[in-house]
Amino acid sequence: MMNKPQEPLIAEETLVQELKTQNTQAKAFEVLVSTYKERLYWQIRGIVLNHDDADDVLQNTFIKIYKNIDGFKGDSQLFSWMYRIATNEALSFIKQRAKIQGLNDVDYQEKLVANLQSDVYFEGDEIQLKLQKAIATLPEKQKLVFNMKYFQELKYEQISEILETSVGGLKASYHLAVKKVEQFLKED
Repeated sequence: MMNKPQEPLIAEETLVQELKTQNTQAKAFEVLVSTYKERLYWQIRGIVLNHDDADDVLQNTFIKIYKNIDGFKGDSQLFSWMYRIATNEALSFIKQRAKIQGLNDVDYQEKLVANLQSDVYFEGDEIQLKLQKAIATLPEKQKLVFNMKYFQELKYEQISEILETSVGGLKASYHLAVKKVEQFLKED
């Protein structure tokens, strides 16, 4: 599930302006989707784990981005704003599914990991499966930080914008997450 972010083909400021302009909005949205869909997919997939669920959440994310682009003020990067929406959509999806199944978030997450082996889109080996089991045991914030830093290789500053928290706090969360993952893998 590794996916290194690629740089957008168009300047964010230009894209945002075109997204907010009626006669350029449709074409700009196509550019936005083609530029960011893979990055957002892997962010979502790291949370929901299942390919079909990730596709559904990705679609909902782009609908929300489209409907709310006029509310984007430029206080953060467009990329960070979209990642925040994708992350919140994925977390809401997990909470909703867990509630429907009468499970808490942790039990539901464990169920998702258990189902990974039967997911035809899961390309990992036994080690990758163990890593996903270890990540599933992490508290929500540590899980998010670990996925963004380890799999997507985002910088702390980017993660800080996405999660709206301090870089120092993120470094501590990542350090704790790494220690917990290492401990889980040693014991497993």
